[in-house]
Amino acid sequence: MTTAPLTRGRLAGRVIIVTGAGQGIGKVYALGLAAEGATVVATDLFDPAPVAAQIVAAGGTAMSGAADVTDAPAVRSVVDGAIERYGAVHGLVNNAAIFTVLSRKPFYEIDSDEWDRVMQVNTRGSFECAKAVVPIMRAQQYGKIVNVASGTLFKGSTGMMHYVASKGAVVAMTRVMARELGNDGICVNTIAPGFTESEMAGEHAKYSQPTVDSRCFKRPETPDDLVGTLIFLCAAESDFVTGQTIVVDGGSVLH
Repeated sequence: MTTAPLTRGRLAGRVIIVTGAGQGIGKVYALGLAAEGATVVATDLFDPAPVAAQIVAAGGTAMSGAADVTDAPAVRSVVDGAIERYGAVHGLVNNAAIFTVLSRKPFYEIDSDEWDRVMQVNTRGSFECAKAVVPIMRAQQYGKIVNVASGTLFKGSTGMMHYVASKGAVVAMTRVMARELGNDGICVNTIAPGFTESEMAGEHAKYSQPTVDSRCFKRPETPDDLVGTLIFLCAAESDFVTGQTIVVDGGSVLH
């Protein structure tokens, strides 16, 4: 996404935390939300300050905080910082995940430690972040939690069983959270992207052509293709949408 002057839009007045916002798709999410008027709290395992600075330079409002999403105290510190500065948290985008560093292999060759690490980040990370924001959203009687899964879980994609399983768990968690938080006015939904060509795609890019061929729209998916759905799920237009998984992959998965 190119930097452009920001305009106040559908997310004006909303404070939204984006995990994994320091690079790749998460960076595009943060910039896209800011362009629609959101105050963005960018967090990542690595320093997300440059992303926040880019938003501010374009006329938006943002802060950053480095945190490992599996570290509950670190996650709470980011949330507390957002409350201290802005007084509210209206949205959480659970984007942080392990994917690009993984090598494809049959499930019986996946090391147990690697399995545990993928589950820890991709599944427990979303759990920890959601737990951290729920007390605030309950007090507000309003909130938007957007989890990020993957179209691979609908296909049973081979060579990445731990990743696929972790994203299947995210969908299951979304459904439970939607049931448990509905009375508090909190919407919980999931975006399931297809394979997305970003700066972080790494060696997985060489597997992209079969995915492109399987789509209704025969072209690569870019991070910008996901931003419109994310904005919808963070905006007032989706206040009666919860527990849903929206696949954004150009029509590879039809469900």
